[in-house]
Amino acid sequence: MDLAELTTLRLGGPARAVIDATTEDELVDVVRIADEAGDALLLVGGGSNLVVADEGVDGTVVRVLTRGISNDVDMCSGAMVTVAAGEPWDGFVAHAVAQGWVGVEALSGIPGSTGATPVQNVGAYGQEVAQTIASVRTYDRYDRRIRTFFAADCGFSYRHSRFKAEPQRYVVLSVTFQLALGDLGEPVAYAELARALGVAVGERAPSADVREAVLALRRSKGMVLDAADHDTWSAGSFFTNPLLSPEQAAALPEQAPRFGQPDGSVKTSAAWLIDHAGFARGHGTDAVSLSTKHTLALTNRGGGTTAALLALAREIRDGVQDTYGITLVNEPVLIGCEL
Repeated sequence: MDLAELTTLRLGGPARAVIDATTEDELVDVVRIADEAGDALLLVGGGSNLVVADEGVDGTVVRVLTRGISNDVDMCSGAMVTVAAGEPWDGFVAHAVAQGWVGVEALSGIPGSTGATPVQNVGAYGQEVAQTIASVRTYDRYDRRIRTFFAADCGFSYRHSRFKAEPQRYVVLSVTFQLALGDLGEPVAYAELARALGVAVGERAPSADVREAVLALRRSKGMVLDAADHDTWSAGSFFTNPLLSPEQAAALPEQAPRFGQPDGSVKTSAAWLIDHAGFARGHGTDAVSLSTKHTLALTNRGGGTTAALLALAREIRDGVQDTYGITLVNEPVLIGCEL
C-alpha cells in the first residue's frame, strides 16, 4: 500500500507492511513486537500531519484505529472525558458540543486523530488542547510500560510537547480532557472568529455557533477536507507562526502582525510573511502550489510528488529568510525526507 492512500496530502510511496490496530492491546502488542525485532515503525492516525517521501517507508506502518469515548460528568467539576487515540478529532469535537461539553469548540474542523492532538499541542482560533487536557496515557517504547502523564508533565508549549520532543518514545493510547459544562463556549480569544460571531473578543457565544463559525472560516481557507477540492489536499498549515524576540519583532515592517506572549516573546503570522515576501495564493505549478485560498497551506494539485512539494517549501522558506531574516519551521512531520 502506498502511504499516499493514508495521508491528506495524498503523497508518499509504499510501506513494506501495513497493520491495523483496532484495540489498545493490539496497538501496544504490534509496537512491542516491532521494537523487539528492530523493525522500523511508523504510526499513522488521520495522516493529516505527515509528509512521506516518494520512496516510501522501509518498515511497518501501523494504522491507529482504536475507538471509544467514555465520560464521568459532575455538575461541579464538569466532564472528564477519555478518548481513544484513534477517534477522529472532529468527530469528538462535534460530540462534545452536542453534549454541552465546553472547551474544544474552536478546534472544530481540524483533521486527524485525537491521539495526535497532544503531540503537536494542536490549536486554532485562540484555543489549544493543552487548555483542556487533564492527562495523556501512553506506551513508553523505551521502558516498555504504560505511562500516564498529567498535563503539567506534558511539556506543552506552542505546537510542542514532550511527546514531540521524543518522537520515537511515546505512543499515545488515549487522552483525557476536563471540560466545563454549558451551552456557551469559552470566551472567544481570536479576533477573526469574534467578528464572524458578532461578539467582542473575550465575550462568549453558544458553542454550537462557535463550531459552525469555525467550520465556515476553515472552509473559506481550504482547511476542511474535501476530496473534490485540491486546496484541501494538504497537511494544513505547513509552517508554524514564528516566535520572535522583541528586537526581531521590532525589525519587521510596521504593518506586520505582532502578538505578545507571556514569556516576553512576540508571535507573528507565517501567512503574512509568506504573502509579503512575494508568494501569493496559488504560487507554484500545476502539480504542487500554495492553496488558492490561504498562503499557509502547501497543496497537491493531483499530480504532485513529495520532492516537488518540498522544493516549493524550500523556495518559500528561503524567500521569507531573504526578505525578513526569519526562518520558518515546518509543522508537519517529515518521514524519510528533509526540508
